[in-house]
Amino acid sequence: PMLKFLLVACCAGVGAAFVVPGGSVLLAGSPTLVHSRAGRVLRCAAARMADLSLFSPGKTNLFLRITRKREDGFHELASVFQALGLGDTLVFSKLETATQDILTCNVKEVPVDGKNLVRQAFDLFRLRSGVREYFRCDIDKRTPLEGGMGGGSSNCATAFWAANQMCGTPATEAQLIEWGAELGSDVSFFLSKGTAYCTGRGEIIQDLPVTPHSH
Repeated sequence: PMLKFLLVACCAGVGAAFVVPGGSVLLAGSPTLVHSRAGRVLRCAAARMADLSLFSPGKTNLFLRITRKREDGFHELASVFQALGLGDTLVFSKLETATQDILTCNVKEVPVDGKNLVRQAFDLFRLRSGVREYFRCDIDKRTPLEGGMGGGSSNCATAFWAANQMCGTPATEAQLIEWGAELGSDVSFFLSKGTAYCTGRGEIIQDLPVTPHSH
């Protein structure tokens, strides 16, 4: 099921995180309320923002209807996407003196070069925001590869969100959603609240009430 309570080992002594109505995370022992998009859980003290450990959920389609094939080769669709409790864990840090990003993954079949959407997200974030920071991301991959659960797109969206947080939120949520659509049809969904009606290529999202039990 989607996480309602999560014990965490936080870097500044914060002991627990609660998912609260509205898709946010309240860190116990701290007054900070951290917005959680698509079930994403912040597992680090919000005050530092130097290192972030984020849950990157998979998704399922509650229904899918293909309406037509578009002139650009994509299919026009209408679907309800739902974030799942199954997903990856991504640990991010900002590299103070680096001139390139670092990406690692526990699954050798996952590329860690420029083909990976996480690296592409970092590149596009710098291009669109004007921020000149570089990042490290370590992926603990649990989502099945090529299983239709959007693991790569979710990692991409999580990278956008993490980079924005670590750089002081120079981009709005609307901008992150727009940038995500440039890299993949369902990247934007993973910047939603977790349940969304999706149209276009899948990049046009409308948040729906969160489904309480998602497996």
